[in-house]
Amino acid sequence: MKETIIQTRTINMSILDAGQGPLVLFCHGFPETKYAWRHQINAVAEAGYRAVAPDMRGYGGTDAPEHLDQYTVFHAVGDLVALLDALGEHQAVVIGHDWGATIAWQAALLRPDRFRAVVALSVPMMGQPPMPPSKIFPQTEDALFYTLYFQKPTLADEEFNRDVSLTLRKLIYAASGEAGPRKPGDGTPNPFGMVAKSTGLLASLPTPASLPDWLPSQEFDQLVRAFEQAGFTGGLNYYRNLDRNWELQQAYVGQVVQVPALFIIGERDTGLTIPGMDQIIAAMPNLVPDLRGSYVLQDAGHWLQQERANEVSALAIKFLGEL
Repeated sequence: MKETIIQTRTINMSILDAGQGPLVLFCHGFPETKYAWRHQINAVAEAGYRAVAPDMRGYGGTDAPEHLDQYTVFHAVGDLVALLDALGEHQAVVIGHDWGATIAWQAALLRPDRFRAVVALSVPMMGQPPMPPSKIFPQTEDALFYTLYFQKPTLADEEFNRDVSLTLRKLIYAASGEAGPRKPGDGTPNPFGMVAKSTGLLASLPTPASLPDWLPSQEFDQLVRAFEQAGFTGGLNYYRNLDRNWELQQAYVGQVVQVPALFIIGERDTGLTIPGMDQIIAAMPNLVPDLRGSYVLQDAGHWLQQERANEVSALAIKFLGEL
């Protein structure tokens, strides 16, 4: 893999680039960087493709615009289109995880001429809710859903930045398959659930004695350095645009993803504890008529491309070969 900074017409992006052939573009989620795709980049490049993974807007070595309203999905998709142009590529298959999956779905929906297929990890394609997301997420007198906790500028930023290494240890472990079976109401700590107003998000999460086997210490240290340098604000700003995304997306309500698609999720993913998520996944063919597979990886948590690197790579390469 070659790491480089590439100047596009929207922002300067730090990317990993490997291989030659049809382009495959990887989009990471929160809180990750382009290195979350290290296994897939090598595997896809060896399979005869050009694999490129950028630090997304606001992360790692990529530019972080100052204003929080510059972190909509439209800005993120625009960055991907500009990146294709800067790479001299007309089309790509886009693969995303977490927030990167949301952006990948939107890229395929908005620009099927540029993104000829999509692979989404952990986050399914979802239809537009009848009202802004902030009106739907639950909250009580004492607690609120994590996306609402993320809304106020500086609140989560300050909590996460106090001890970056501890923050990442807690978030990664609590959302991983190692945290144990995860069913709604089973008491398993969930970093992406309800947050107590009095203590914040991290207090309720366990501090793991060691990192999972799939995350070597040198890779974790690299992740810590990236967030120590860039901070968490860029990543949190994506959440702060949920209502703005909803407003802007009204222009194409009812539109469906027409390109070939693949969906993968872990059996122990935190997202499956959200009420109604099973039904959303089951109904996905209505929004993605060319959905060619929907896989649940047993015992895997939220960090699929790292927890089940070989399985994810194999499923992606098989899908690429069938296009």
